[in-house]
Amino acid sequence: MKKNIIGIVVLAALVLYGVYDFTGGNKEDGMIKTEDETKVSDEQSNPEEDSQEASQETAGSGEVETGIQEGNKAPDFQLTTLKGDTLKLSDLEGKKVLLNFWASWCPPCKAEMPHMQDFYTENKEQVEVVAVNLTSAESNKGNVQQFAKDYGLTFPIPYDENGEIGATYQAFTIPTSYWIDSNGLIQKKVVGPMSKDMMIKLAESIE
Repeated sequence: MKKNIIGIVVLAALVLYGVYDFTGGNKEDGMIKTEDETKVSDEQSNPEEDSQEASQETAGSGEVETGIQEGNKAPDFQLTTLKGDTLKLSDLEGKKVLLNFWASWCPPCKAEMPHMQDFYTENKEQVEVVAVNLTSAESNKGNVQQFAKDYGLTFPIPYDENGEIGATYQAFTIPTSYWIDSNGLIQKKVVGPMSKDMMIKLAESIE
């Protein structure tokens, strides 16, 4: 009888742990981390020169490798947005893209979003903002919808429901952003929150 009671207690503990791990344990303490300090890839280099060099290398090699390094073709994806639309990344070629990965519970994401909305409002004719929500790390979609409403977000917010796109782009620390030029090539990766002024500077540095 005593063994049965111990077994039931252990089983209950495992079940409770599983619920925590599924609903919240993967936020701060699991695979996805938050980042308050902003880190730009190749910070010591000149963003404008990097963009030009990547374009020249692409023109000379003929075929561009798909990947997440600077100069690579950004991996394509198709997701459903918060508004129910279908968004395919490759359809945005011809326009600069700020591809952002975020979650509603992430403090630095919360700090960044007002800057991103202001940037989008003033630059949406030249730059498309795509804020991919890591929905697999959210407790429910309602949190995402409420977040977008509270912050007045008007740019596309695709749901990454199974975490596949976030994994492809190695968005294990958020916010993570990729700046993609009008040819669909990655020019910069930024880990951590960006200010509006930083977004403007990076947007101007790519073609």
